[in-house]
Amino acid sequence: MADPVILWFRQDLRLRDQPALIAAAEAGPVIPVYVLDDERPAHWRIGEAQRWWLHHSLDALGAALGAKGSRLILRRGAASDVLAKLADETGAAAIHALHHYEPWWREAEDKLGDRLVLHDGNHLTHLEDLRTGAGEPFRVFASFWKALEKLPEPDEPLPAPRKIDAPSKWPTSEKLADWKLLPTAPDWASAFADEWVPGEEGARERLARVPKLVGSYEEDRNKPSVEGTTRLSPHLHHGEVSARAVWHAAAGHADAAKFRQELAWRDFTSALLLKLPDYADTDGRPKYAKLKWRKGAAAKRELKAWQTGQTGYPLVDAGMRQLWQTGWLHNRARLVTASFLTKHLLIDWREGERWYWDCLVCADYGNNSVNWQWVAGTGVDANQFSRILAPITQSERYEAADYIRRWVPELKDLDDEAIHDPDAAGCRPENYPAKIVEHREARERALEAGRAIR
Repeated sequence: MADPVILWFRQDLRLRDQPALIAAAEAGPVIPVYVLDDERPAHWRIGEAQRWWLHHSLDALGAALGAKGSRLILRRGAASDVLAKLADETGAAAIHALHHYEPWWREAEDKLGDRLVLHDGNHLTHLEDLRTGAGEPFRVFASFWKALEKLPEPDEPLPAPRKIDAPSKWPTSEKLADWKLLPTAPDWASAFADEWVPGEEGARERLARVPKLVGSYEEDRNKPSVEGTTRLSPHLHHGEVSARAVWHAAAGHADAAKFRQELAWRDFTSALLLKLPDYADTDGRPKYAKLKWRKGAAAKRELKAWQTGQTGYPLVDAGMRQLWQTGWLHNRARLVTASFLTKHLLIDWREGERWYWDCLVCADYGNNSVNWQWVAGTGVDANQFSRILAPITQSERYEAADYIRRWVPELKDLDDEAIHDPDAAGCRPENYPAKIVEHREARERALEAGRAIR
């Protein structure tokens, strides 16, 4: 029998359209492995909501491998050390994996050296080849998108191998339950199962909805009360569906361009890490290191109010409560809540980024950091700091009344006109908080902070 090869799963927990799996299966018996690596910087350890998802996704992947006559080996520790030891233990000829761009994964890949064989498959193209005329990674999305559009379309997704040969002897595996990825009492994730089906089959169910959403996507994706988004983000983050499978799901639709641009944004945020690997910790525009973010007791109280959905701004509160209860929040609510924290409260974008990292089931290192810096105005390709979203205007414009009723039940009896600003309408219920800051005062304070660093 040929020497076995290791298949290293990371954020690519699928069998379909998995080029590393296909290459490994062609090379010989396969030892599929997932390594729970918490050796990365402490604040980038896998967030708690992601850990809930990971437990169920690994369980589903193990079952899918079992149906192919294989199994999933679980190990813990620094990935490069664990894999090198496992390769020596099993006599593995090579380690196959998909490219990843987070700094800790690139460091692990470098340590594994020649025994690691990397394949494309988690993005629309090989990101290291997509460069500016000067040979640098793109820092502006519009230019990145133009370059991507000039490339041939991504390949059609590949089927899963019919069979995965097993090694003559399986290495030992840890038990998933022993990792304690699921929350203990109190179970803050109790409602997650009503919203999500982690794993490849759950991703396929979401993917099947894409053709029905594409035609109205550009408009409906902005309306929190409408089911106008795919909700594929956690499946994409965990790699339960490939980006090119999502790309091709929109094929044949005249309005596919905007949908595909959003998919390309995910690639852009990963590619930016090639140039700026510490982007999640550092302002993309150095001058913003001088910006005087608010700190102290008052700022801490307001941060807590923002985290718990108690700001007195219904759309902001609805978004933050949806995030806590489901591990996800609507696209428009993400923009409004992030703008409110950084501009209305003048609290450092990194506070919000860390909260999302812990609470989002789809918290992606590149996407999360680039999106926060885009809203905050501190990023290399971002809004101006002076752009401040007015939460009440946003709520009215994007017809968020029913969304607010669902997530802020204190306001469920208010009519569509009053619900966006119950303070101004004079009908704020006693059990709903007053605004923690007034819009005009907060806006001027933020603008003044921006002017101070010019």
